[in-house]
This record gives sequence, structure tokens and C-alpha cells, in this order.
Amino acid sequence: MFTGLIEATGSLANLERRGKLCRLRINSVLAQASLKLGESIAVNGVCLTLTGWDRNSFSADVSSETLEVTTLGRLKPGAQLNLERALRLCDRLGGHIVSGHVDAVGQLGSRVSEGEAQRLEFSLPAAISKYVASKGSICIDGISLTVNQVSQESFSVMIIPHTLETTTLRNMRAGESVNLESDILARYVERLASSSSSSVKNGAGISLEFLAKNGFM
Repeated sequence: MFTGLIEATGSLANLERRGKLCRLRINSVLAQASLKLGESIAVNGVCLTLTGWDRNSFSADVSSETLEVTTLGRLKPGAQLNLERALRLCDRLGGHIVSGHVDAVGQLGSRVSEGEAQRLEFSLPAAISKYVASKGSICIDGISLTVNQVSQESFSVMIIPHTLETTTLRNMRAGESVNLESDILARYVERLASSSSSSVKNGAGISLEFLAKNGFM
């Protein structure tokens, strides 16, 4: 699990194809941390397993399925990446609960400056549209963000100067693709609602009492 708070950025040094697998070599100051073989690292929001490192870089393997459903398979050497190590139980949850399992790929549609902040609008894939709500959470390339506005085909987020300075959003251009992960809590609520269909027929349905009983309040 992750929080969506980026620890560092890095750049892709090399992408090596190995049959159906691919090994990424990433240059980053994160390689100087106390890393452990086999630990999880989110790379642009994708949970990967650390397979090796040296003073200046680390490597991680990517499966063929992950290459197909995320932007990692499209990366070129020099590409900038958002990085986060896995959440520790003693850490503050400053963002939201992020699994590192990408739901869909979207594109940056536009960016507009509003004072020192910027409003970024992204396309909203149909696969996750029902999980995205105004003031709800979404993960964009590993960054925990709050949805500002949402329509049937797009959503927008407000980016403060600190986030612009410390993530890859600072240089992102319209048309570039991003990894999107919807709020996992929205998926559990949907599952509970679906499993309670028999209760709905009996007039019970989803209530504040039901949500509290099942740990959502």
C-alpha cells in the first residue's frame, strides 16, 4: 500500500525487454535510501518489486500485463518518474490509500494557471467514471489528488506550487498519458451495495447505519 505522497522523482535510465518481461533501470536519489531486495516501490503509480540497486539507481521488473494496461511500456530513456516507497504502519496517511494497481490510462487535456496554482483537466475513462466524484480522491501517476470537478468524460484537479515543484506534473504537456487509480473505498462501497441487493428488495438498502457497521464511517 502507498499514500500517493511522492518521495522523489527519477529518470528512466534503461528499459530492457526480456521476453514477456521488461526490466526498468531508474536513476534517483531514492537509491541511496535503506532499500531492501523485494520491497515495493510505486513508479508513476504502478506497484513494482525492487530487484537490485547501486548508489545512483535501482531496477524493477514489469510483467507483460502491466506493460499493456499502464504507461510504463511507452516510456523512453530520460522519462521523468514519480517514486514512492511502500507505506509503513507507523507513517502518517497524508494522502489516501493507494494500492499501486492502475485502473485505466487517461490523458492530460489542458492546464490553466489560477494564481500560483494550476487547474489540470484529464480525460475520464469509462472504466472508472463511476468511482470519480467531486471532492473525492484519485491517484494520477502515483500522486494523491482531490477531484475538483467531474463530468461524464473528464475531471479536473487543482495543483498547488509544492506539488508542481516536486512531481512530474511540472513538465507534463497536453496529450500526455497518465496512470489513473480510483479510490479503493469507492470500489468497496460498490461491492457492498451489490451484495446487499437482496436487502434493497426488502426495503433495507444502503443506509448510514449500514455504512457505519461495515467500517466506512
